[in-house]
Amino acid sequence: MIKLLFIWLFFSILAFANPNALGDATDADVPYEEPIEEVSKVLYLNFENIPQRVLKGEVFPITIKTLCVIKDFKDIQYKLSNMQGLKMLSDTPTRVKDAKYYYDTFYFIATSQNAKIPDFEATLIHTHKKSYQSTQLSGEALNVISLNPKNDFSNIIANSFEIVEYKTTSYDATHNIVVFVATAQNCDISVLKLNGVYKQGIESITNSFTDAKITYYAIIDKKIQTLSFSYFNLVKNKFLFSNIPIIVNDDSVTTQSDLKPKDQSNEIIKMGASAVVAFIAFIIILWRRKYIYLVFILLPLAYILSIALPSKEVCIKEGSAIYLLPMSNGTIFEQAPQEYHLQKEAEVKGWAKVQLQDQKIGWVKNEDLCSN
Repeated sequence: MIKLLFIWLFFSILAFANPNALGDATDADVPYEEPIEEVSKVLYLNFENIPQRVLKGEVFPITIKTLCVIKDFKDIQYKLSNMQGLKMLSDTPTRVKDAKYYYDTFYFIATSQNAKIPDFEATLIHTHKKSYQSTQLSGEALNVISLNPKNDFSNIIANSFEIVEYKTTSYDATHNIVVFVATAQNCDISVLKLNGVYKQGIESITNSFTDAKITYYAIIDKKIQTLSFSYFNLVKNKFLFSNIPIIVNDDSVTTQSDLKPKDQSNEIIKMGASAVVAFIAFIIILWRRKYIYLVFILLPLAYILSIALPSKEVCIKEGSAIYLLPMSNGTIFEQAPQEYHLQKEAEVKGWAKVQLQDQKIGWVKNEDLCSN
């Protein structure tokens, strides 16, 4: 018993003197890693501007003014929390550096009258292995009010809203279709909606809240002579009207840059001028008996026939999409349930304009036309 006690005591002393003597893995076998150095607070934040009043639906900025006591760093990262009644438009702020301050601007939309600016937590990201204490900035309640608009309000609240292009064509026996391109500044243009129209929708959109652009269509009653709607101008602090005169144009809609109405009377003038030229050439032939002047009769007559001849019939494949406008990402309002044979009204590059059996006008891709 005493012998066993001496053996146990010997190995205990050996293990205490040299922990590796027994062959066990210890921390000495793990590669040494420099501990992360923790430094005190280096960021100081405050709100540079908080709007005194915000309209529900308005896009507005919140700017954080930041002082950093560290010169060289990788980035300042923000974590937002406890936000109420607001929608943030971008996770990444726009940053402006002025002397020793950084101005980081976030953009929001007010979605409710009970709104609160979020709490901001800023953390400095350093290029070296240093951990800095994050800085907290508490948000506060925001004064949000709602407009009381009339029925003609389009939901647009912006610094500016402008109709830059438009065009109207016949849709069916009782409706016209108006297509317009509009631009807006400081606006969520995707909320555009018109009252009192048969059908409407977005064809394309560039939804940058600072400088937005939209291509929009509205199907309206043929009795309407002016499409009029209002928006709220933030600069002038009042409702303004946008008016689109309804000038029905039977010419084809080509692209977004060719939406302005054209005077259909130009074609009638050209046909009349051609007829006058042909008549004069006929008189000269009778007078001088020189048949070379026949060319001045044939060419104008050919031009008149090219305009006056009725449209030809085209075949559309079964299941083909019929678009409201000649745009690949445009609205599809019908699909051919079977092989269609329709009247071809006009054509643009890659598209054919057709009249459907219910007298509505649509567009079909050339690739969807029957090969025969």
